[in-house]
Amino acid sequence: MVERHIEQWWVDLETDHKEWFRENLRAEVIDTDVALAVYEAGGPDLKEKSLHQRDWDFIETQSEFVD
Repeated sequence: MVERHIEQWWVDLETDHKEWFRENLRAEVIDTDVALAVYEAGGPDLKEKSLHQRDWDFIETQSEFVD
């Protein structure tokens, strides 16, 4: 499977998985269920690593409220 950019796989994640990332921003260890959901959505294999800094920045930006 070709790994997609976060902008592509983020939209395919269920809300509870997105909430996990928001509640655990910049976590060094990713929950097993969340890691599997990311991989199934076309994202990276996070079993033994975390997201890249740019991906965490994307999640943080997506979590900010817009005026």
